[in-house]
Amino acid sequence: MDREIQRHPDGAHVAVVGATGAVGRAMLRCLDDLKLPIRKLELLASSRSAGKTLETPWGIQTIQDAETFDFQGVDIALFSAGKSVSQALAPRVLDAGCLMIDNTSAFRRDPRWPLVVPEINGELIAPRTGIIANPNCSTIQMVLALKALDDAAGINDVRVVTFQSCSGAGQKGIDALLDETRETLAGNRPKSSKVHARTMAFDVVPQIGDLLDSGNTEEEEKMMFETRKILGRPDLRVAATCVRVPVVRSHSEVVHVVTDRHLSVEQANAVLDDMAGLRVTDCHQMGAYPTAVQAEGQFDTLVGRVRIDPVAPNGLIFWIVSDNLLKGAALNAVQIACAAWNQARNCKS
Repeated sequence: MDREIQRHPDGAHVAVVGATGAVGRAMLRCLDDLKLPIRKLELLASSRSAGKTLETPWGIQTIQDAETFDFQGVDIALFSAGKSVSQALAPRVLDAGCLMIDNTSAFRRDPRWPLVVPEINGELIAPRTGIIANPNCSTIQMVLALKALDDAAGINDVRVVTFQSCSGAGQKGIDALLDETRETLAGNRPKSSKVHARTMAFDVVPQIGDLLDSGNTEEEEKMMFETRKILGRPDLRVAATCVRVPVVRSHSEVVHVVTDRHLSVEQANAVLDDMAGLRVTDCHQMGAYPTAVQAEGQFDTLVGRVRIDPVAPNGLIFWIVSDNLLKGAALNAVQIACAAWNQARNCKS
């Protein structure tokens, strides 16, 4: 059952909270692919799932109730079970001396805890930090590109329009899209969605999260705030419009940036392609731009259609696509876990 885990007697004791969800399952894949040494693995979910089993790379594991679980002795807890669960369980996790890597919005704005994309501000990762917040999926893919361009030419203006898949709302978001599509094809289009702001079948909806008094949505406010925090640029001008599209998986974005110094398309392509975690797919082949389907299952974030903005001096426009369940969520969290565990082992040696 735990044959692979037993090969790492000095490995980490890891808990995955929300293990039965789309991101939780992706976390298990990433833990295996990134080869984090694991001594013991705990799979946690709601009381409804407790007692059920889940196939993992380490064999069949039994799901435990997150609400009653004792985190004493756990080294790293990966959370993706919703904001309210993270907020409710965080005190117990911290009291147990466990590092909490949280994939919800619960702690992203809290100045006590770092908001981390390892390729950008990985120096903020430390063992026993307490909580490390995982950024929003749509933010992560964009800031990888922004960091590369900022280092090369300085960025002072960012505008982004996102085309976000229904898996951004979790497995229930995928299920809603598929159910609504079947009903619409049968001639019974639903009047409203159980998950999304509007029904998603054959439509595009410019609302993710609640509409705020500012006119922005919650998702748009997240992107703007998180971009500034991750890049350490509190005065950076950022504007976002976030759109839900009838795609199962992977988020796509059109990004407009204005830089301090001019970059040609060739220079921008080279800078972006040289950034860890980014890959420009159409440097040498016209029309080889990435799509959501192409990005699915990929650890790299894909960039294409880099071009000069004809109306903004030193302006660039590009298209960027990433698997929101991987780099946008599970992969980024597990990369943080691996970095923290490596530091912990170095501290002990």
